[in-house]
Amino acid sequence: MKPKQAILVVSFGTSYPETRAKTIEACENKIRDTFPDYDVFRAFTSNKIRKKLAERDGLYIDTPAQALERLKADGYAKVIIQSLHLINGEEFEKIVSQALPYREQFEQLLISKPLLDSYEDYGQAIQAVKAQAPRLAADEALVLMGHGSEHHAFSAYACLDHMLAGEPIYLGTVEGYPPLERVIGQLKAAKVRKVHLMPFMLVAGDHAINDMASDEEDSWKSQLTQQGFEAAAYLQGLGENPLIQAQFINHIRAAMEKEMAVHG
Repeated sequence: MKPKQAILVVSFGTSYPETRAKTIEACENKIRDTFPDYDVFRAFTSNKIRKKLAERDGLYIDTPAQALERLKADGYAKVIIQSLHLINGEEFEKIVSQALPYREQFEQLLISKPLLDSYEDYGQAIQAVKAQAPRLAADEALVLMGHGSEHHAFSAYACLDHMLAGEPIYLGTVEGYPPLERVIGQLKAAKVRKVHLMPFMLVAGDHAINDMASDEEDSWKSQLTQQGFEAAAYLQGLGENPLIQAQFINHIRAAMEKEMAVHG
């Protein structure tokens, strides 16, 4: 009898049902369609979001450790964990630390990479962003809002920003570097008239809705307007993008191939 196989799809999570369906569920469904021999399960790393969903909606989402415990009890032999996180940061480290105690409890337990891991990943992510961006006139620019991080993996955002040099695309973060002030300086230097705002985040959740697109005084849209730019915001998470979904699929394939090369 064939051993039971599972892919555990782990994201930070979101409390917004609409964007969850468009992003997290879309990625899960793509994975399910691509790997029909595997059962696909979900876990969230954010305890705050898990608590909110449980209290508000009666929706209970496992932590990575809870999901692995359940998979073990249900007799799964092979498990691949695919992170939908963007960088090798704090949330990805939560997955690794929760998975490590289970390493010996499955015949095979693989942890696949988050979105931005290799040099090629960065290039592909940039192409994916370009594919979902509006057409830009000569005096227009796209500004991406990344989450940012205090973790040393924050350098992923600086690397991406550096690779965008020469493009009418700029990256800022809510927390850390590069800050919005730097982006505003770049936009002024490039004599940009109109700015299109888009989240560089898996889901268009709290940050995108409130910190980026709202009419609140300190939102990015408001700050850019105050600085004399015309500003338009798009609430489209990266998880909606078929090219981003394909990157996660490729990471799963790479994890499988690496395992085959090692163990045959």
